[in-house]
Amino acid sequence: MSILAHQNTKLLVQGITGKEGLFHTQQMLQYKTNIVAGVSPSKGGEWVLEGKVPVFDSVKSAVEMTGADASVIFVPARHCADAIYEAADSGIPLVICITEGVPVQDMMRVKRFLEQKKTRVIGPNCPGILSPGQTKIGIIPGNITFPGNVGVISKSGTLTYEVLYALKLANRGVSTCIGIGGDPIKGTGYIDLLEMFEADAKTDQIVLIGEIGGNEEEAAAEYISRYMTKPVVAFIAGVTAPPGKRMGHAGAIIDGRGGTALEKIETLEASGIRVAQHPEQIPSLLA
Repeated sequence: MSILAHQNTKLLVQGITGKEGLFHTQQMLQYKTNIVAGVSPSKGGEWVLEGKVPVFDSVKSAVEMTGADASVIFVPARHCADAIYEAADSGIPLVICITEGVPVQDMMRVKRFLEQKKTRVIGPNCPGILSPGQTKIGIIPGNITFPGNVGVISKSGTLTYEVLYALKLANRGVSTCIGIGGDPIKGTGYIDLLEMFEADAKTDQIVLIGEIGGNEEEAAAEYISRYMTKPVVAFIAGVTAPPGKRMGHAGAIIDGRGGTALEKIETLEASGIRVAQHPEQIPSLLA
């Protein structure tokens, strides 16, 4: 089973006629993702990818015509907030924002706006969702894993791929993999997804991939120790990162108040969570 999305999810692509949107729409279609529409203002009425996907001027019209219940965003960073507003106003329950570089203040306003809506946002600056054998929403390669019972939650795109491939080599399949993104303000964090995996009958174990900066991993450790019955293993990137140096994501920066990899590892281990020293060790910890 998967969480958040499955083979019957009806996906629309915001920014489908752009270079990135068009390329990744093709990749998602090859994975048999159920893409029902694309949205690109002033391009309504067109079809893309040899007539496979209709294009609409607005999310509202796309939803009315196709019944889309999820959206993936590939629009430029300065337009992402408006794209999320439009999707939420159209009643779409799940929005995945792939775009990086979205201004923090924009996401602060988006978070406040979504308090009044029933829309869940994954991202921004994330690789998306992969439910092996069912659907691929975003940019996670579909050939590096297969269906199984391990749930994966990750801040890092590249490490997500490395961990999925390590699991595949160990003959361990995945129920759902969610890349939440590493920006300081994001739509969905670890705890919401841990709760979903705990309730998912087809997920037996969970991998949590974190990195330096912020305190999300520490909050997740407390939640796991209190509420999770399923085993969780973790990997934290950035052990050698110097203080004040941003590493990769906008949120991955250590300041004087904490956020180091060693502090996160200590907190996780104190909560009974086994932490891998490198991604390739994760399958053996699960075993």
